[in-house]
Amino acid sequence: MKKIYSPNKNTWKDILKRPTQTVEDIEATVLEVFNEVKTKGDSAIKKYTSLFDGVQLSDNMVSDSELNEAESVISDELKKAIQLAKSNIETFHAAQKTEMVSAETMKGVKCWQEKRPIQRVGLYIPGGTAPLFSTILMLAIPAKLAGCKEIILCSPPDKKGKVNPAILYAASLCGVTKIYKVGGIQAIAGMTFGTATIPQVYKVFGPGNQFVTVAKQLATKFGVAIDMPAGPSELLVVADDTADAAFVASDLLSQAEHGADSQVILVSTSKSLIEKVENEVYGQLAALPRKDIASKAIENSRLIYVENDETALELINEYGPEHFIICVKEEDLYVNGIVNAGSVFVGNYTPESAGDYASGTNHTLPTNGYAKQYSGVNLDSFMKSMTFQKISAEGIQGIGEAIELMAEAEGLYAHKNAVTLRLQSLK
Repeated sequence: MKKIYSPNKNTWKDILKRPTQTVEDIEATVLEVFNEVKTKGDSAIKKYTSLFDGVQLSDNMVSDSELNEAESVISDELKKAIQLAKSNIETFHAAQKTEMVSAETMKGVKCWQEKRPIQRVGLYIPGGTAPLFSTILMLAIPAKLAGCKEIILCSPPDKKGKVNPAILYAASLCGVTKIYKVGGIQAIAGMTFGTATIPQVYKVFGPGNQFVTVAKQLATKFGVAIDMPAGPSELLVVADDTADAAFVASDLLSQAEHGADSQVILVSTSKSLIEKVENEVYGQLAALPRKDIASKAIENSRLIYVENDETALELINEYGPEHFIICVKEEDLYVNGIVNAGSVFVGNYTPESAGDYASGTNHTLPTNGYAKQYSGVNLDSFMKSMTFQKISAEGIQGIGEAIELMAEAEGLYAHKNAVTLRLQSLK
């Protein structure tokens, strides 16, 4: 891990740079797949599933028998853990429901706002070495609470044409409507355009590799919304001498094992803690099954010493971490002062892993600095706010002249006339 001491402010941009790489031909590849799925539908889906996943499928929809089989192979212990997480996630997201907002802006002019669910949403769940069944809980639960009528899920099959049983169990438990054995670019394209088997959705959610990320961004050009721009996972920990070095190291490694392009950063006002954490990282790393992946991420990571908490907070807000852990004596300074972070974890006994799985908050969060302008997924992500208004005869008489004057000033006389006719009818 690269250690940096008292960096000058004009170097912050460089030392906080993400390790993401731009692949020049990636958008061309994505667009090629999109165009073929748009014109050839399911036959293109099958082609790319064979090409990218190495399996030929006669039917890409998961059957009831496959769901039953998946439930039978999941241990009772894991089922209980998933159900506990589901309960906590439901509790926290149900608490996000808001009442109708209503105001009479002037006599006889009533305006109100109500929320309506997005009718059809698509969830993308990666498979591979880390099948993220926990992400189903984070997406399907708020979608169900919001009232989405159709919840479509795509996840890549393995070489045997199967989807990870934990993914299937979680999807069934959380009320997913239909599940498809489709991954990568072709899954996003299928949900964007719709095929004979895969419904077209209105919004796509979920993480993925760089190809999936670009595919989601491309989907927005075809009228499909996405949850947020997303990239490799990242974590920043701020810690001082009150922190437990072993805990801090374990948190850094928990994100490093996501992928070689993940990034973890420790910011500290204690040089001795930095040394302790570095030793712990390499000690714990040796015992990890995914140590090869985590080791590459550690190469992209930083141990940064700063002189005081105020400088640390300014640097952290400049970075805008996806996950932010606070392990310091003056925790209120950071809790009250952080403005750019996806999700915040406070105290020595609050690991980032808790938010990833079972505390109740959502783990689908903005990365790559997008925490400066994007929120993580929440109940409102699956809803639209609609405004309503009703104007009485008294109301149009009170507001009408102002509308006429403004419309005329903009040269929109039909707008003015729509009011004038009503006012004349009341004379």
